Amino acid sequence: MQIYEELVARGLIAQVTNEEEIREMVNNGKATFYIGFDPTADSLHVGHFMALCLMKRLQMAGNRPIALIGGGTAMIGDPSGRTDMRSMMTRETIQHNCDCFKKQMERFIEFGEGKAQMVNNADWLMDLNYVELLREVGACFSVNNMLRAECYKQRMEKGLSFLEFNYMIMQSFDFYHLFQNYGCNMQFGGNDQWSNMLGGTELIRKKLGKDAHAMTITLLLTSEGKKMGKTAGGAVWLDPNKTSPYDFYQYWRNIEDADVLKCIRMLTFLPLEQIDEMDKWEGAQLNTAKEILAFELTQMVHGTEEAEKAQAAAKALFAQGGVSENMPTSEFTAEELGEGIAILDLMVKTKLAPSKGEARRLVQQGGVMVGDEKITAFDRTFTVADIQAGDFIIKKGKKTFHRVVVKE
Repeated sequence: MQIYEELVARGLIAQVTNEEEIREMVNNGKATFYIGFDPTADSLHVGHFMALCLMKRLQMAGNRPIALIGGGTAMIGDPSGRTDMRSMMTRETIQHNCDCFKKQMERFIEFGEGKAQMVNNADWLMDLNYVELLREVGACFSVNNMLRAECYKQRMEKGLSFLEFNYMIMQSFDFYHLFQNYGCNMQFGGNDQWSNMLGGTELIRKKLGKDAHAMTITLLLTSEGKKMGKTAGGAVWLDPNKTSPYDFYQYWRNIEDADVLKCIRMLTFLPLEQIDEMDKWEGAQLNTAKEILAFELTQMVHGTEEAEKAQAAAKALFAQGGVSENMPTSEFTAEELGEGIAILDLMVKTKLAPSKGEARRLVQQGGVMVGDEKITAFDRTFTVADIQAGDFIIKKGKKTFHRVVVKE
């Protein structure tokens, strides 16, 4: 099976502009393609995972990836999937986030001469002349067509700023620039990017002629990716300082039964023949499938050693409630704990909750336990002696465990 057919079989391709030509280019390693990443945080998260895996698959088949970091478009903000305007970021923050992205991407794709490239659209967008852009690019866009795009329609009632209205033009110009200067002949993106991507393809054809070979392809990237990217407690990051390897493993270990085989098919590099056999699994076998998924993806992001530690910790926790040395652990000095620490403060300090308000909500819903004690009082306080008395384990919900110890 060739790479294009494999992408289809894995459920990754949603729409294409010219399937036969795209199939030929991808299968013969002739595609120089880009995927964009807006640097709105200092880490990628699991919502980006599908794009990274796709880039890896295509590079392995001889195609050349371009990771486009949206340092310029981040100054505007993508309205797709948003009900309000993104907050503005400084250039310094954007550059820091870009640097963080590259370190994480290097675990998936190989950069270098003749290999993958990373480019930042700030390099060409920030120096554009406004009037020149309007004449050269703006004239190629129909406002009527733009307003029919889903990314704008959903914002019209609440309000769409002129700043954000320009995002489609900026993204389209990216493809035009990459086509002319980097030999980029194909763009990939999620379902919610379809209108923006078509804009880029049409811009190339209008400026350079209908014979310009600019290909557009969309994946089940954003609809699935954004669903993957969030949990009740916030984003699941690829940075181990934001989401520990154990928590990353547990995220995939705890996904819904209905999603596990779909995620294995889309995200892992297991042979399709093996996955087809797993499609027949049910009942307890689905837990085995979840363990396979969690290990494969944790290994890909954090390495084999961390994946093995996370798996061992998870198995210890669920076997008679055991404690593993690899369990997520927070250490505090006796001075930090003082005469006692309230459960709400402790949950924030251990990052089990992003705020005291969220911690209060979890307690109120009966979702917090310490050992065998179900916490019902917001002011429940624990002393140094309480924590030192035995294994002090906080349980959030049914599947998140965290140990607290006192430094000697």
